[in-house]
Amino acid sequence: MDPQTKELIENSINANEVCLFMKGTPDAPECGFSMAVANMLKILEVNFKSVNVLSNQNIREGIKKFSEWPTVPQLYIKKEFVGGCDIIKEMFENGDLKKLLEDKQIQYKK
Repeated sequence: MDPQTKELIENSINANEVCLFMKGTPDAPECGFSMAVANMLKILEVNFKSVNVLSNQNIREGIKKFSEWPTVPQLYIKKEFVGGCDIIKEMFENGDLKKLLEDKQIQYKK
């Protein structure tokens, strides 16, 4: 991955407490998995930054190398990679996502 792409990814993660790399945008997602994760964050009323990987091929490929995770979406909370759709869905359903948000002192709807 080129240094410029790595810097763009790191800046997005470092500048936002909750950062979602997804296909499309929260209001116009371009894949069901991205829509699912964005909707879970919306349900919890979490303030998050989204990065549309479809708008930049370097970021689309770079984020997979950066996290060593093969798919998008990818959720980062306080600079920590949390997971993709399946992991976030499971955490949402069993309450672990709320616990993680609480532990990281992120505002959400209780």
